[in-house]
Amino acid sequence: MTDKLTMVEAVNLALDHAMANDPDVVLLGEDIGVNGGVFRATAGLRDKYGLKRVMDTPLAETLIAGISVGMATQGIKPVAEIQFMGFIFPAMEQLICHAARMRNRTRGRLTCPLVVRAPYGGGIHAPEHHSESTEALFAHIPGLRVVIPSSPVRAYGLLRAAINEPDPVIFLEPKRIYRASKQVIKTDTLPLDTCFTLKTGHDITLVSWGASLRETLAAAKVLASHGISAEVIDVATIKPLDMATIVTSVKKTGRCVIVHEACRSFGVGAEIATGLMERAFTELRAPVVRVAGFDTTMPYYRMEDHYLPQVDDIVRASIKSLAW
Repeated sequence: MTDKLTMVEAVNLALDHAMANDPDVVLLGEDIGVNGGVFRATAGLRDKYGLKRVMDTPLAETLIAGISVGMATQGIKPVAEIQFMGFIFPAMEQLICHAARMRNRTRGRLTCPLVVRAPYGGGIHAPEHHSESTEALFAHIPGLRVVIPSSPVRAYGLLRAAINEPDPVIFLEPKRIYRASKQVIKTDTLPLDTCFTLKTGHDITLVSWGASLRETLAAAKVLASHGISAEVIDVATIKPLDMATIVTSVKKTGRCVIVHEACRSFGVGAEIATGLMERAFTELRAPVVRVAGFDTTMPYYRMEDHYLPQVDDIVRASIKSLAW
């Protein structure tokens, strides 16, 4: 492709190409057909592929997840949309107790090639139940893969790869960067279960995922203006976690700052910090630092910027680490 696309356009293109290449791929969710989804991620696909492959559902997340699990075990490849991640909790019983366990429960006789897409995270001035970052809940569950793109290119490539997976994938799309930037989509699929090094450096490693990569990359530029070389890593697949790439980077730099907008306690950042202590302790020159959201409910829009990690927060944490 030569046209530059936003992330939401890249998601739409990935779904379009997957459906064109595989008649078993179907879409279902609330308002995804006639309206093209609340963020228009599925715009035009109902007209192109028909009602049997792009299905509007009732406002019932449990139903969406349950039907998707049934389809997936019988040879269909459903891509289900949960309108906002804050509405995903009724679907968790089906996803945790059935989708995640299907391969193990049947000793490999049945698999569950299901993708559950959900816009997630804060930054769009929505009510708190639209703005949560609860990726750690799903990352804790054996049998679920959790993927979070941070750019149009990775949204396209990772979603295409997720649809090809024989096991369930929770695909979380950071809605505050749905239309924040544009990129040319050159690749077909990108590898799951691996981190992407977006910028090389030798003084400190900055680790992040999703929308927080924007602030993390901006912080790296600020640090560079002060003569500090930061390596920036996009985790991309939260589960399974590619610790090897992170460990290799931290062994080189000796320092690490982890940035995420989810609550600080019991999050993916804590898992990464523990992994570094277990595998790179002797190479660390300073304690691992987390820059994260507060252990509170996401506030309303006037306080969103205070809650979400900002560039200055990342820069201060990095300088503090370097001063250790």
